[in-house]
Amino acid sequence: MGSTYGYVRVSTREQNEDRQMIAMGENRVPRKNIFLDKQSGKDFERPMYKKMLKKLKADDLLYIKSIDRLGRNYEEVLEQWRILTKEKKVDVVVLDMPLLDTRKGKDLLGTLIADLVLALLSYVSENERCNIRIRQREGIEAAKMRGVRFGRPRKPVPENFEQIYDRWLSREISAKEAARQCNLTTDTFYRRARRHREEGCVCVEKTIGV
Repeated sequence: MGSTYGYVRVSTREQNEDRQMIAMGENRVPRKNIFLDKQSGKDFERPMYKKMLKKLKADDLLYIKSIDRLGRNYEEVLEQWRILTKEKKVDVVVLDMPLLDTRKGKDLLGTLIADLVLALLSYVSENERCNIRIRQREGIEAAKMRGVRFGRPRKPVPENFEQIYDRWLSREISAKEAARQCNLTTDTFYRRARRHREEGCVCVEKTIGV
């Protein structure tokens, strides 16, 4: 009989891992054998998961709360499942899905059923994440069409910006000095100057009927 481990992951440092930790306690996973990562699945730099992989050996038992703790997409979940069950030869229990318990049905049929369920769940999870991203993107586009602005608000410029701009354009002052007088960074001043020039060109075109 091997050792019992648990793996817990939350996507950000602000998220709470209590629900997963309680589940580990209910299954009598020793606290010292619980590996916790608090970072995005998007980056997937999971130091504690990698540390746990090195420690796992044949006949150990690993608990995870849900299948998406193993990877950020369909392919990665399947790959980590393969590494754990085929290479490391450990048993894996997915608490949210009792069918994914490799301690049951270790014959060929049981393994096949578990692999099929895993593949289906991984696909559904990834498909839902894709749908969420699509809905978010569509929501952002719809908001932009309504005139909603995203990102940090533009820093205000002084009322005499045009005078400062003209002095910079005629090389009376440097861009650094112009930016200082506008209370902007030099890069931001350059962007504002370029926008001011472009807006001026548009006004001229409208005036002469181009």
